[in-house]
Amino acid sequence: MGPHPAVAAIRLAVRRVLHDVITECSELANFDNERPRHTPAAVADRAAAPLPADDLPLVLVACSGGADSMALASALAFEARKLSVRAGAVTVDHGLQAGSALRAAEVVSRLAAMRLDPVESVAVTVGRDGGPEAAARDARYAALDAAAERHGAAAVLLGHTRDDQAETVLLGLARGSGTRSLSGMAPVSGATGRYRRPFLQLDRQTARKACLVQAIPVWDDPHNADPAYTRSRLRHEGLPALEKALGKGVVEALARTAQLSRDDADALDAWAADVESAVRDDAGQLECAKLYALPPAVRRRVLRRAAVVAGAPAGSLFARHIEEVDRLITGWRGQGAINLPGRVEAQRQGGRLVIRQG
Repeated sequence: MGPHPAVAAIRLAVRRVLHDVITECSELANFDNERPRHTPAAVADRAAAPLPADDLPLVLVACSGGADSMALASALAFEARKLSVRAGAVTVDHGLQAGSALRAAEVVSRLAAMRLDPVESVAVTVGRDGGPEAAARDARYAALDAAAERHGAAAVLLGHTRDDQAETVLLGLARGSGTRSLSGMAPVSGATGRYRRPFLQLDRQTARKACLVQAIPVWDDPHNADPAYTRSRLRHEGLPALEKALGKGVVEALARTAQLSRDDADALDAWAADVESAVRDDAGQLECAKLYALPPAVRRRVLRRAAVVAGAPAGSLFARHIEEVDRLITGWRGQGAINLPGRVEAQRQGGRLVIRQG
């Protein structure tokens, strides 16, 4: 008899991602400089001479000890043994609760029992910029980036589920954000495609059930039920209210919205990148008349790209900032410079839009 359906589902999701990682690493590796890599002879050569274990790509799982990430860790441990990949884990101790170091040590012990290697706990200091949730997220990703660099990991798996995706879309909607924010979390993200989210098509209950049937201990973070946090209120009050009013299927619909929005945002981003050089003069300055002629969605993307290049932090640059800059193009009344995050200013000068650090 095969594994429980929940276990089979999480393993299949991880297997697909691992195949992607292995394929990408194989494309980068220089197995044969003489022949095309995909000829039958080249494939046979690689099969006959497999890579040493230390040369196999390393995939890390970010694990908090909760049901989602423990299910992910168990699936990674199982699938890695059957594929040409090494599997390790990192747990981040945010230090926000009493006994967090002891809890992190327990998570490390459970991960090591799954035969993941390397396994480590990383303690971080959470700042205050952007609020507690954003600050904790920034500290966590910085620690994961450092761990991936330290171990030479090809990828880091994250346990975000379809429910997390739905929450992210609603949070973006509540902020009045654009299409990119409504697209939620990408299956692959990070500057080098480091972060992979295998569970975005699976619900949270599937991950929890997989842990239950495998007798995997899990830790429920009390912050996830604390109404002081916006996401917690949305999870325990907002989404249940929507499902009560609209019926079941809200989470699935929001996840579909995320994918559709992502497709649209990708197309618009590509359009903006293609036209950016055409709306600049010979000195590289943005020409207001040419910007005005662009569709608003494309124009605002060009403006956002220019602001980020000038030094505005992307994470602090919101739709309202870009709308103010856009009015220098579409509603020009002689207004002064617009102040943007990162001490960047946008100002209209002689038919040109100048965006630079002040």
